[in-house]
Amino acid sequence: MSTAVISHQKCEFHDNGQPYHPECPERLGAIDNRLISSGVDWVLRYYDAPLATREQLALVHDAEYIDRVIATAPEKGGTSVLDGDTGMNHHSLEAAYASAGAAIMAVDLVMHEKHNHVFCKVRPPGHHAGANRAAGFCVFNNVAVGAAHAMEKFGIERIAIIDFDVHHGDGTEEIFIHDPRVLFGSSFQHPFYPFSGADTKADNIINIPLPAGTGSDAWQAAVREKWLPAIDDFKPELIMISAGFDSHLEDDMGGFNLVESDYQWITRELCKLAKTHCQGRVISCLEGGYELSSLGRSATVHIKELVEFH
Repeated sequence: MSTAVISHQKCEFHDNGQPYHPECPERLGAIDNRLISSGVDWVLRYYDAPLATREQLALVHDAEYIDRVIATAPEKGGTSVLDGDTGMNHHSLEAAYASAGAAIMAVDLVMHEKHNHVFCKVRPPGHHAGANRAAGFCVFNNVAVGAAHAMEKFGIERIAIIDFDVHHGDGTEEIFIHDPRVLFGSSFQHPFYPFSGADTKADNIINIPLPAGTGSDAWQAAVREKWLPAIDDFKPELIMISAGFDSHLEDDMGGFNLVESDYQWITRELCKLAKTHCQGRVISCLEGGYELSSLGRSATVHIKELVEFH
């Protein structure tokens, strides 16, 4: 089966309303350009994301918070602020609906056996968004909405969500902590924004806090020790990835020293586990990654591995 990529035009128009904001529209273009120049583009199947419904968002977000996002969305030409890092322009509400909708569509595609592997090329990202709050450039928690949809619509009982962004996926953890249907693992720089996750105690959470300066060898060793055996024991029916590429050594939004081959390696390892346990089903949602060149290169090797793994 070919690998699918889901996006939406509004994701390119969303703007946080602040000059030089790192979560910029050019991020998606950087990925597109690298996919084209690498030759990967022509083997991908592209889909336009649907807009998530209120009912679908309400599987993980409080009604009051959804109302607040809608009320905060500005009229044409204006900007508004959801939190200190997260702003909106008049395209942002639809972009947020589409980013969550992409994860929902990805679940439908893999569960209906249209594709084994799907990458959601979306923004705003999602993993800092909690049940009742925006944070860290994130409006709705895209991967959490997708996971909840998989459990609600398809009766999935075991989902592994793996987050390799340089920042702890605190919103995803908050939503699913103590939910035995979800195994969540986040590797992240510690201490660092959002200053959480290192002390989490829950049977279904396998966090990997690591110091600034962590490079390939230490990160891969921690993943081999903490994540891979836990996922294998959990036997997931679906694997989802919060793919944050700001852990790259060229990205000054964090202090990790990962390189493209690390993203290739973790993608391959997760695909192996998916082939063993869940008919190959892997869904990846874009999170961080703010240095445009390294983002484009890293996302492309990640997607290429999704394409090439059988």
